[in-house]
Amino acid sequence: MTRLVPSDVAARAQSAGRIPFAFARRFFLVIFIGLAWIVPAWRDPRFLYGLALWDALALLLWAWDFRRLPPARQLEIRRVWSEPLGLAKRGGVTVEIRNAGRVAISAEVVDEAPETFCRELPRIRIDVRAGSAGSGAYSIEPRSRGDARFGNIWLRYCSPMQLAERWAKADVSQIVRVFPNLEEARKLRIHLIRSRQIEMEKRLKRQRGQGREFESLRDYRQGDEWRDICWSATARRGKLITKVHQVERSQAVWLVLDAGRLLRARVGRLTKLDYAVNAALSLAHVTFYSGDRVALLAYGRKPQQRVAPGRGTAHLRVLLESLSLVRNEPFEADHLLAAEMLLSLQSRRSLVVWLTDLAETAATPEVIECAARMASRHLVLLGIIGQPELRGLVAASPRNTTQMYRYTAALEVVERRDLLLRRLRQQGALTLEVEPARLSVALVNQYLEVKERSLL
Repeated sequence: MTRLVPSDVAARAQSAGRIPFAFARRFFLVIFIGLAWIVPAWRDPRFLYGLALWDALALLLWAWDFRRLPPARQLEIRRVWSEPLGLAKRGGVTVEIRNAGRVAISAEVVDEAPETFCRELPRIRIDVRAGSAGSGAYSIEPRSRGDARFGNIWLRYCSPMQLAERWAKADVSQIVRVFPNLEEARKLRIHLIRSRQIEMEKRLKRQRGQGREFESLRDYRQGDEWRDICWSATARRGKLITKVHQVERSQAVWLVLDAGRLLRARVGRLTKLDYAVNAALSLAHVTFYSGDRVALLAYGRKPQQRVAPGRGTAHLRVLLESLSLVRNEPFEADHLLAAEMLLSLQSRRSLVVWLTDLAETAATPEVIECAARMASRHLVLLGIIGQPELRGLVAASPRNTTQMYRYTAALEVVERRDLLLRRLRQQGALTLEVEPARLSVALVNQYLEVKERSLL
């Protein structure tokens, strides 16, 4: 298993290109100043000798400055990471240069960062004193989950005289992994703890009559239900004994993610699948806190990621890495294959949180039929990731013919979705249609309600 924070990579620099040196900017300034000899040379050609002498002196100074520059092998380049990489989370990358030479250098550094991190190759300037180290940083904002490749680091460096410069590169290529938005999941969990929703759910585990998992025995009290009386213990002790129950723990919660074409749609900077992955991670955090086991099934035409039910920090790491590798597919997902696989993997009743979207077809979408089939064995929570613009069109009053056509089309889509979800609820499933930005909070609240009402 890889670390959450990418590993630092270091390498000795080496000369870049067939001719790894050049004239620096100040050298051309010196040559330009020497052109002043041309003015008197118009009257007396002997001043051209002065121009040639000036140019020769400039070349000698360039050669002397070039020899003073530390060769590439005396530079060590390191790419440093300070925090895990999260989707759409601003961060920074630090480049360190250790100079073993005897002359200070000023380096222009170009890092081969992926396009999904930076729109342009990052360029930074780093000043390093002799026998010391210097560093510089640039900002990144990953726009895609999964593995991404960083290439070499290229340098153009010169001395304080800035007459000559050397070109070098360091082979610090590496593959880093971009995870779902960890910060969002942590903030949501902290928010729920502060709002005492999880504490309330934990207290309900200790209340009599909440849940059906046996906890302990105690003397009968007025108001206890007769079905909670333990008759075997009553017979042994000669008085009424009541069984105390708590909300069930160690139940299985399956996170089922549709990675088909419908979730490729973008809402702002992220796709619907990105919102679904972030919501799944948030729900996994809260579920672990509540004592349940979490499993994962991500699928397109074929299963992409599958994680068996489990709990604990190590299992959460496995879930996190699996979620980071879920990719969009350009084809319709095979919902029937996913339903059959889940039914074969999970025989005991569990909570199935299915995150998907509905295709606008005349027939009943396949995912609705599969969810209805699974509702007979499991408690299904079908989360539909809605389109904010759709509800906005229905809420607005049309003012012209074009807006009327759009309003009518949007209303038809919304009513059809409401009808499909209503039919699914009649078959025992839970449904949820929310905007992508509110998906995480809505899922966690629905999960806590399921636990509170002992629906499993």
